[in-house]
Amino acid sequence: TPLLVLGYLFYLLLGAMVFQLLEKQAETHFRDQFQLEKLKFLQNYTCLDRQALEQFVQVLMEAWEKGVNPEGNSTNPSNWDFSNSFFFAGTVVTTIGYGNLSPSTVAGQIFCVFYALFGVPLNLTFLNQLGKGLNAHLITLERWVQKPGRAQVVQTLAMAIFLTTGTLLFLVFPPLVFSYVEGWSYGEGFYFTFITLSTIGFGDYVVGTNPNKHYIPVYRSLTAIWIVFGLAWLALVFNV
Repeated sequence: TPLLVLGYLFYLLLGAMVFQLLEKQAETHFRDQFQLEKLKFLQNYTCLDRQALEQFVQVLMEAWEKGVNPEGNSTNPSNWDFSNSFFFAGTVVTTIGYGNLSPSTVAGQIFCVFYALFGVPLNLTFLNQLGKGLNAHLITLERWVQKPGRAQVVQTLAMAIFLTTGTLLFLVFPPLVFSYVEGWSYGEGFYFTFITLSTIGFGDYVVGTNPNKHYIPVYRSLTAIWIVFGLAWLALVFNV
């Protein structure tokens, strides 16, 4: 146990040092660039003072925190239509919680607490049962390949096919779809896919939020279904 604790702390310290090394300089650059853009804006529009600009920036930040995209206009699709609400419900019970959207009313916040209280265990039970069903098929396959006359290589090949098929369906092909629909690079799509299925859910990339794109109504609902089955497959892979 002491060795495990030391290894765990070392892993956290290592991650902290690497992230600081990779991200701190870029953050400083973006901060300086943002301040320069504000100064240019004030120089171009002399009717504004710094206080008025800071107040407007605060309004933009509050809008973003409430899930309202400052881009576009009032014709932007609602964040709380049925498809988006279904997607949000999925992120709650799967504990992904992107953070780009959250209830703003007291009633919505209270309901979210109780919804998650019962929904998270229900989701875990569902994923566990789904994993057991998939595992039962693996056991049947294992018994079949272990019959006399069938080499160990066949068993290994069958497992490899299972892992490869799942990897293609849940990790390789989805980034292609997201790249095409969202306009991301494949790397960004793969990053979103992994961050989502690992339930980290930073919220820096979220599907269906670009106001300049027209999405089919069931796009985010289908994404939520993909997330659920992807989580079940990933849990089974970890178990294997």
